[in-house]
Amino acid sequence: MARLPPEARHFDAIVIGSGAAGLTAALHLAERGTVAVLAKGDLADGSTAWAQGGIAAVLDAGDTVEAHVEDTMVAGAGLNHRATVEYVAANASAAIDRLAALGVPFNPGETVSERWHLTREGGHSHRRIVHVDDATGWAVSQALIKAAQAHPNITLVPHMAAVDLITHRHVLHERFPARRCHGVYALDVKKRHVVRFLAPATVLATGGASRVYLYSTNPDGATGDGIAMAWRAGCRVSNMEFNQFHPTCLYHPKVRNFLITEAARGEGGQLKLPDGSRFMDRYDERLELAPRDVVARAIDAEMKRLGLEHVLLDLTHLGADFVTYHFPTIHARLLELDIDCTRVPIPVVPAAHYSCGGVMVDLDGRTDLDGLWAAGEVTQSGLHGANRLASNSLLECLVFGQAVADDINAQRIHAASAPAAAPEVKPWDESRVTDSDEEVVIAHNWDEIRRTMWDYVGIVRTDKRLERAAHRVKNLRKEVQDYYGNFRVTADLIELRNLVTVADLIVRSARRRRESRGLHYSTDYPGLATEAVDTILDPSLTREA
Repeated sequence: MARLPPEARHFDAIVIGSGAAGLTAALHLAERGTVAVLAKGDLADGSTAWAQGGIAAVLDAGDTVEAHVEDTMVAGAGLNHRATVEYVAANASAAIDRLAALGVPFNPGETVSERWHLTREGGHSHRRIVHVDDATGWAVSQALIKAAQAHPNITLVPHMAAVDLITHRHVLHERFPARRCHGVYALDVKKRHVVRFLAPATVLATGGASRVYLYSTNPDGATGDGIAMAWRAGCRVSNMEFNQFHPTCLYHPKVRNFLITEAARGEGGQLKLPDGSRFMDRYDERLELAPRDVVARAIDAEMKRLGLEHVLLDLTHLGADFVTYHFPTIHARLLELDIDCTRVPIPVVPAAHYSCGGVMVDLDGRTDLDGLWAAGEVTQSGLHGANRLASNSLLECLVFGQAVADDINAQRIHAASAPAAAPEVKPWDESRVTDSDEEVVIAHNWDEIRRTMWDYVGIVRTDKRLERAAHRVKNLRKEVQDYYGNFRVTADLIELRNLVTVADLIVRSARRRRESRGLHYSTDYPGLATEAVDTILDPSLTREA
């Protein structure tokens, strides 16, 4: 790992986020110049390492790219951008090959003709999920980190929490008047001071915002940082109302974010009520293999109908050898909690899992702001539409991470062709703030935001619930902004500020959509509109941006 020079914070490119999207971009950007990769925690703390199921790609002779495209479009309820879906599906197998070349140990095929073992998940018409047991994300994360650590042009900077993007508004002289991103202000979490990182190209790869909800399968850092920063910098965001709730999160008093992979149902797991009866036949002919939004609403409906705290995911009929072979990580973790999933069903509930909306980007990952690109869950690329198809998430990170790097390299805006002089940027100003003596406010507001979103902007929505959420979030925004303006930034305060911004964007988007499509289900508008249209929020047209 290259050492960060004590004074130099100038690079050819800055990547904010050390997951699959960020490190894929960094590895290819490093072919042409110096790259800093910022992570607000440890390098493997993001959502990538938590991904269990796998990566979708057409790798079987009986499958086709066209089938992958159609499955994605159906899951996305027609709101997907077909050109994006076709682009990602067509580039999927190449992305898998690149990971294999980095040493990701995908499970081998069970016959001579199969290179890798492929599993099937909800919404897919074929077996096309390549995986590393039930811990694919961890294997991908470790391989990418190892490659980045070995690259002489990459500087990895953990424990560096991005605060805000540096734009034309922070430039001291009129020599750089154009509306543009020049880098990022970031808090050195351990040293507790803000650092300026400057580059002609900045890449947002900060992940999603599912921690805006009380119950989530995501790690604690999934607080919508990139979405909020891009919004404050003037970028449009889109489709923020589409929040995917994974149907099967472990229900346990001590563990609230352990995901039971989609592949458990893909390999034959059955959803049951406490009396042992199955119920998915009342909701969809695809049963447990229906897309996630359908399964999550079915579970939610049964829990409300019967007053249940959870339903059951039964794997016992698959046999102990099968379960321990295909799901070793899940089996071992559940045993630690005194649940033997080879003998008893697993208690599960839906939990916030994935943000289908985000910063608007094109096929090159370009945002509205020159000098700023984005890739992965932070974006709304047009791939997922109103609901993400299982195992398309890591795929999007890999394909768009590559696309972003290709576009930046093609523009020759860094390395030898970078501008001779970087703009002089205002230092971070802490002259009018003090250390907080009321940090309990952060914890209280964090909890209130997440409970408000869970209660009023969850799996099933109504106009009344959204109105209540809008009122509460408006008050919280003002309180958080007042607090932010008076006290020095901390990692918790940065996340709180971003959470309340993202909560506001989700509520605004949900109130605009007057239909039920994909992950957005409203009892006031249960029908599907005749035309599928993105919900686009533009900060330049919003007084409270």
